[in-house]
Amino acid sequence: MAEKVLMKGNEALAEAAMRAGCRFFFGYPITPQTELAAYMSKRMPKVGGTYLQAESEVAAINMVYGAAAAGARAMTSSSSPGISLKGEGISYMAGADLPGVIINVQRGGPGLGGIQPSQADYWQATRALGHGDFRVVVYAPSTVQEMADYAFTAFDVADRYRTPVMILADGMLGQMMEPVVMPEPRDERIEKPWATTGHKHQRAHNVVNSLYLTADELERLNVERYERYAAIERDEQRAEAFLVDDADVVVVAVKPYQVEAVLAPVKGMLAGKVVVSVAAGMTFDRYEEILAPGTHHLSTIPNTPVAVCEGIVVCERRHSLSEAEWQSVQALLSHVGLVIPVDTAQLGIAGTVCGCGPAFVAMFIEALADAAVKHGIVRADAYRMASQMVVGTGKLQLATGQHPAMMKDAVCSPGGTTIVGVGELERKRFRGAVIDAIDAIQDKK
Repeated sequence: MAEKVLMKGNEALAEAAMRAGCRFFFGYPITPQTELAAYMSKRMPKVGGTYLQAESEVAAINMVYGAAAAGARAMTSSSSPGISLKGEGISYMAGADLPGVIINVQRGGPGLGGIQPSQADYWQATRALGHGDFRVVVYAPSTVQEMADYAFTAFDVADRYRTPVMILADGMLGQMMEPVVMPEPRDERIEKPWATTGHKHQRAHNVVNSLYLTADELERLNVERYERYAAIERDEQRAEAFLVDDADVVVVAVKPYQVEAVLAPVKGMLAGKVVVSVAAGMTFDRYEEILAPGTHHLSTIPNTPVAVCEGIVVCERRHSLSEAEWQSVQALLSHVGLVIPVDTAQLGIAGTVCGCGPAFVAMFIEALADAAVKHGIVRADAYRMASQMVVGTGKLQLATGQHPAMMKDAVCSPGGTTIVGVGELERKRFRGAVIDAIDAIQDKK
């Protein structure tokens, strides 16, 4: 086994990046990532690489653009406000389909903020790193060891898919020290026939560019890019199996297309445990194909109100749990809401009603509140009134078992105001619109 070395997170990431083949680093000092750049300045010349402190963050990311265009493994690092300055250049790299690695050792914000550790740049990293139709791959390490490991992953994925990749660390990880097993150096390079390395009169000129003045060409490239993003989302997800060996119940809580890859390394550890899936669309038969024979498993579909213990957990009636295991899991799930077993054939529609329904109810609450505001109610009070009305009506139906039509009639006095509103909703096809919405969702499935 390789020897463990005590290293700071920033330094471990820098060393691992060089071992992964990074030979060009361009940066600008900013706390709390400065140690990474300082380490690179000492070590990069010793491995035949180039370290350059740019005049600004903007210059640094454009230097990465240039080195990447020539086929090199290049990297830059900064901290939160510096990453914002790099945003334009990262967008240019994405538009030119250039691989490169960007390190963000996060600090507090907004603005210059402070130098204390922060994890506030998640939305920027995953949704709004720069202008235009692009995304970057983001890896978020939780230990110093992962900072080192992800350096290799980041460069490999960047080259494989021709895309910028970000390692989203934070000031605490960057500064803390942990024992690290440093990956062995390797020089496995992906061929880059697109790189501007000189044609030597043997091929056409390669052009690296992010400007496309023809709308059709720009749209074609964006569509192609998003096909790559879909492949990355499908094939490059990372998940951690946390304390699986010591668990009685293992919950599978990832997107359906990720389930098989996530379970592959741990399925041998699941014998004698109960596996509860909350991945929509993953049925008993599908898990029988994925899991080792004899694994006890149950497929469920929870909805968002489970977050406040007022949800619904739809369970597939067909499962491989013993009666005692089923009773135990049912009791566990009941803490977050109502548990309703359904046949496999009805799992899809039950998931649609319970899973998509909260969106419809939220729209109804919003509409009621807007009407209240229109007539003078303060918006905060309007939301509370509308939301509590929905909660109370639902609890009344559950408590009494009354047919909803009877509950409606109980409020509608002859010649009264409520029946006028009910009539208007009927005229606008309120019930029909809801049924049509459910039908549309089922058709899409």
